[in-house]
Formats: sequence, structure tokens, C-alpha cells
Amino acid sequence: MKILIAADLNFPVINGVASFTRNLARGLASRGHEVLVISPSQTGKRYKEVDENYVVTRTLSVPFPLYQNIRVSLSPMREVKKIIDEFEPDVIHIQMLMWIGQAAMKYGNKVGIPIVSTNHAMPENLMDNLKLLAPLARPINYMLREYGRRFHSKADYVTMPTESAIDMFSGSSKMTVPLKAVSNGIDLSRFTTEKAPAALYKKYNIPTDLPIVSYVGRMDAEKHLSVLVYALDRVLKSVDVHMLAVGDGSDADNVKALSRELGIADKITFTGRVSDEDLESLHRVGTVFAMPSPAELQSIATLEAMASGKPVVAVDAGALRELCQDGVNGYLCDQDNDEQIADGIVKILTDDEKRRDFSAASLKIAKTHDIQHTLDQFTAIYEDLIK
Repeated sequence: MKILIAADLNFPVINGVASFTRNLARGLASRGHEVLVISPSQTGKRYKEVDENYVVTRTLSVPFPLYQNIRVSLSPMREVKKIIDEFEPDVIHIQMLMWIGQAAMKYGNKVGIPIVSTNHAMPENLMDNLKLLAPLARPINYMLREYGRRFHSKADYVTMPTESAIDMFSGSSKMTVPLKAVSNGIDLSRFTTEKAPAALYKKYNIPTDLPIVSYVGRMDAEKHLSVLVYALDRVLKSVDVHMLAVGDGSDADNVKALSRELGIADKITFTGRVSDEDLESLHRVGTVFAMPSPAELQSIATLEAMASGKPVVAVDAGALRELCQDGVNGYLCDQDNDEQIADGIVKILTDDEKRRDFSAASLKIAKTHDIQHTLDQFTAIYEDLIK
């Protein structure tokens, strides 16, 4: 098959959508399909590049002010039309309802190419970064959800990464096209429970004699990372630990400032952006993985930590309860409740038997999200639509 993926967020951007887009493209190409990804340029100018085994066509772009290291294409219709006409895809898979996604949807509908649309976004992902609009958050969230339903209804098939994501979409009964939960999946072969190399600890100045509470992901406002810093302050009153925060974002400076205010800055290692190789190894450093974000439609970072054998403490919101099963592989906590998060971390750190049981359970759950199963499902969807 010739598969075109329209992705307004793609590597080297670090977030769940970008990671899934890359995993999907690489996986499909490894199965012999011809894959072309349309994404915003990282320089502002048009160009093509090869990422391992598939081609990425980059469209004209400008910086996106709400997030660091993200560029967007504001009026890509002419470019998208030309790319589709030249590539002649059998199917189009849209990852975001932003400008490239909109252009691909409109033109794909016009010329009759089957379209699969995956929803990765929640309105909260945007609204937490627009503090001035906080009083209007509820009506704006409603309007954004309604817009999302109208957009996805133009596709021939819609997927979301979890059943919880479908439930959160609310009003999905209004959808007139097939709607299915398909996990984003991860490449399980990339993750292991083996101890991280000593050189990694030295490179990032991570202590080797303390348990590590780890977080991996964007450091933007909707991730509520400040709540985890408050929780760490509580944990340190009973257990000597260190926190590893991997990633970067628009809220990073605020989180670092908070750690200094609380007097625990020396207890946190902020790595900033890291390479794929280091990311895989850093997942092996943590003793327990914590995810304070309430706006997750799946959370690839949490899945990767589980595939590395980590117990999880997460917020009982979004789709995280499908990954972190309370009392099975970790603990669920109320949103923004730093006391509960701290309590869950301490329970895991101070009970060796429970920590081993939770680790084994995380591995077992992660195995159900193998990217190969995800590829099987999307391949079947594409083939059915083409027929």
C-alpha cells in the first residue's frame, strides 16, 4: 500500500503524537509499505528527508508561540494538494486536526481517497497553556470538542488510543463513521529491565545510591509537573530520594523555580531534551515512574516506563487508569493531590515485595500494547477501506 500520514506534530518534536507518528511510519515501512509523512518544516523552508525507512516532506512553517520547539504550517493547502497528487496514496491517515490535517482531510475528501483519522488531543492540552482564558475554559472546551467531532466525522474511519479516550470524547454517538480504540503501541524491543549503564548516571549527574522517582515527557502547563515537585517535597520528609525529570517545555523554568523555592533543587535532575538512545536508558534509571498529568489520552511515556519494569503512580484522570491499575502495578491519585502522589511513591519505595509485584504487573500490561499489534490493526483498517 501507499500510505500518506498527515502529522502536524512529528519528530524531532517530543510528545505522544510525534512518537506515535514516527513509530507508525517506521513500522508500516518495515512491512514493505510505501510511507510518506507530511509535517511542518523544522527550518521554516520546504525540504524532504529520509527518516530510516520512510520519507518526510516538510512544509513551510512558523514558530508556534504556546510551546517550545514546535513549528506549524498555517496555510499548507497548496503544498498538501501537490504532495497528494504526486504521491497518489491508497489511504490517508490524519494525526491532528490542525492545519496540515485539515488540508489533507479537505483534499482527500475531494478526490475520494479513503481517510483514517486518529484523535490524540484533549482541549485541556491547549487550555492549561492559556491562563488568561481560564474563566472561559468550560465553554471553550465544549466548543473544541464539538469541532473535533465535526472534523473527525469527515473521515471514513476514526480511531482513538483507548476506550477511555472514546468515553472522554463524549457524545460519540453523534459520530456517523466507525470509531475504534487502537493503542498507540510501543516498540517493546527498545525497552528492557536491565540496569542503565554507569556512564549514563555520570553524564546526567544522577546519584547511584538513592531510589529515583522519574518523569519523562513535555514540561508544559497541562502536564502539572509542579504537583509532582510538591509531592517530592513531601516524600523527602520520610524517604531520601532523587527525582529525574526528562524533557523540556514552556513550563520548565517555572518548575525549576518552584524546586528552588522549596529548597529541593539539588534533589532533582533536569536533563532537558535527550536522544532516543538516552531516553530508552533513562527509563531504566527510575525506581518508580510518576505521571501527574490529568490530560492523557494514553501516555506513551508511561507505557515506555512500564515496558522498562517500573511501578507507576499516576493521576486517576484521562486514560491513565487503563495503564496504571490501582493496587496492581501502582497507585492512582486524585488530580493535583500532591499528598496522595507522595503517599503512593513512599508506599512503593518502602515495600520491596510490592515493588517487585508492581514491576512484574507493569511488564505484563505493557506487553498488550506491542506496536506490532497496533500495526496489524491499522493495516486491516486501511485494507478494508481501500476495498
